[in-house]
Amino acid sequence: MTDQTPPAEGRGPDTGRLIRYRDDEPVDHGAVTVDAFLDQSNASAVRVEPGDDARELIPHLERLALVEVNFPAFGDGRGYSSARILREAGYAGELRAVGDVLVDQLAYMRRCGFDAFDPDEHLDEHDVEAAFARWPEVYQPAADARTPIWAKRHG
Repeated sequence: MTDQTPPAEGRGPDTGRLIRYRDDEPVDHGAVTVDAFLDQSNASAVRVEPGDDARELIPHLERLALVEVNFPAFGDGRGYSSARILREAGYAGELRAVGDVLVDQLAYMRRCGFDAFDPDEHLDEHDVEAAFARWPEVYQPAADARTPIWAKRHG
């Protein structure tokens, strides 16, 4: 596994749209809303909508296997913050971007901590690979743990 993109065998089942960069089994049950999740003790999958506060999930990270973050429109960037908040808090489960996810957003979403994508529209596999390969170096630290180019240069 490289800093950029995990090998193809890390991808889970292809549903025609689902793209996963994890080696574990995908969660096979639906996600509940944040409010519903907080009101019960048996849910292990939650869906964060724009306007939800991802910080409410932090005390419950150990029981979460899947967090879906909804992007209802490609220009709505609130989900990036939700992902970063959860990864910085130590969430290690599947973090899936769902909704209006475009191929040119994938690399930025990975930098924020997303490791699975379920876009509304099917994405061409070659376009996905090209999106991750386009920028081999990064300039700032992020949730994906890639080493910034300045740190490589100056140690």
